[in-house]
Amino acid sequence: MYTSYKVMKDILAVIRSRFSPHSFLDREVADDVVDRILEAGRLAPSAKNRQPWRFVVVRDLAKRQLISQAAYNEPWIVQAPVHVAVCSTNIDYKMPNGQTAYPIDLSFAAAFMALQAVDEGLACCINTTFDENEIRDLLTVPYGMRVVLLLILGHSDEKPTGHERLAKSRIVSFEHW
Repeated sequence: MYTSYKVMKDILAVIRSRFSPHSFLDREVADDVVDRILEAGRLAPSAKNRQPWRFVVVRDLAKRQLISQAAYNEPWIVQAPVHVAVCSTNIDYKMPNGQTAYPIDLSFAAAFMALQAVDEGLACCINTTFDENEIRDLLTVPYGMRVVLLLILGHSDEKPTGHERLAKSRIVSFEHW
């Protein structure tokens, strides 16, 4: 089944409104909203449909404080009421093109979750600046698994800054480089 043009326009509107906030309001996020965000990640594509992910949701303030410390003391991280650690379950699988699959697979899942968060009216920052060993220990992630990134979720009163994007003509070519 094909989706309508209107649906595609709505997805572009969500994409255009996404930004990386650096302050969050002291306001909870409803369980059903978090569930839909996690469902978006669960439905993401992955190499050979291996679905090499686990999502660890953190709402506890004490743990969020420790995550903030492991993220080099970024004060805005602890403000967000929901953190999702996006973790791999298979770090060894290589795709036929020779690339390791899990960073790509988990990026798809994180992007789907980030867009769902924006569609739900939340702000979402994708954070990769943290001490992975500290986060792994805090969340009891098994040895051999990776904590690839953190989704920092919540309500924000920041406005999208309209990060400058390269012109399509600079990044798209047809039939050759």
